[in-house]
Amino acid sequence: MEWLMIIGFIVLGIILIIIEIVFVPGTTIVGIGGLACMGYGIYVAFQDFGTSTGIITLVITGVFCLIALVYSLKTKSWEKFSLKKTMDSKFNEEFKQDLQVGEEGESISSLKPIGKALFNEQEVEVRSMGGYVREKSKVRIIKIEQNKIFVEPITES
Repeated sequence: MEWLMIIGFIVLGIILIIIEIVFVPGTTIVGIGGLACMGYGIYVAFQDFGTSTGIITLVITGVFCLIALVYSLKTKSWEKFSLKKTMDSKFNEEFKQDLQVGEEGESISSLKPIGKALFNEQEVEVRSMGGYVREKSKVRIIKIEQNKIFVEPITES
């Protein structure tokens, strides 16, 4: 029964580490959990069966980790889950020519400093000049650079 628990923790740890490396880049809870599971399985082998058995378990675990990693990278199993499409256009590209400096519209989200606004029934991404603008506030275009539309809130006096 103890060997089943040791093998189970080590196999679960290897699976979690492979998932971490292949599917979830960066150090996340998945990788830390995998290392913890493997470490605990090896610790139990040392604790219950002695140093020589623990070292053998450690070496076998390391070899299996290496084999599993090489196999998963060689078979390119992650390509089934990877995104293959690329974006060719930029946001606001089709609306830029329709909008003019000085045109007025309404923010449909809060601008912190980036958000969305409505101009001539067209939803576009806009930027405030560094300030916060509330949702449903009147805004005016003050500058258009490439695909960036800069706005300022219209204050009623």
